[in-house]
Amino acid sequence: MDEAPDPERARSSSASGPGPGSVDDAAAELQADPAAAPELQELAWARQAAVGDRVAFGRLYARYANVVHGVVLATAGPERMDDLSQEVFLKALRRIEDLKEPRHVGSWLRTIAKNVARDALRAARTKEPLPDEVAAPQRPEKEAREVMETVQMLPPAYRETLVLRLVEGMTGPEIADRTGLTPGSVRVNLCRGMKLLTQRLQERGWL
Repeated sequence: MDEAPDPERARSSSASGPGPGSVDDAAAELQADPAAAPELQELAWARQAAVGDRVAFGRLYARYANVVHGVVLATAGPERMDDLSQEVFLKALRRIEDLKEPRHVGSWLRTIAKNVARDALRAARTKEPLPDEVAAPQRPEKEAREVMETVQMLPPAYRETLVLRLVEGMTGPEIADRTGLTPGSVRVNLCRGMKLLTQRLQERGWL
């Protein structure tokens, strides 16, 4: 049975020699351009993970956990959020060798997260409805769910960015860095998303 990635797990064996596009290449690039340190460090982790390094994959997990969590929450809601987030990383771990562009690992993980969340939504719609005797949620929980339902009705670009900012607590630059969006796109999505969310909440009598 697959285990969820853990940043503290022991490193497994990796490929014996550096080849084209190896970690040594990233190190050379880093010496040439120290300002590119975060991107090149991430690139090195992705390349190490692709040849079986679990510690490197754990570092990617730690860096992108909030992004995956936010994408799943924005797409599928909170019910199975933690389980689905783990499923995303398990799929990524099994497919990491297929990652053709290590520089795009953030976008790659977001795509997996969206697909996992959408599959879960489709599966949930085929299930039997809950019996009438199931107790209704308490008011604070009910209100939180209704607000999240409102967020989920926003256009995908807005809801994902809003969840990363408001729920995951990521800053605008962090969202841009880890999603591959430009800082300008993040600002536009946050501004328009908040305006639309406020409007929808007012329509529902929340504001």
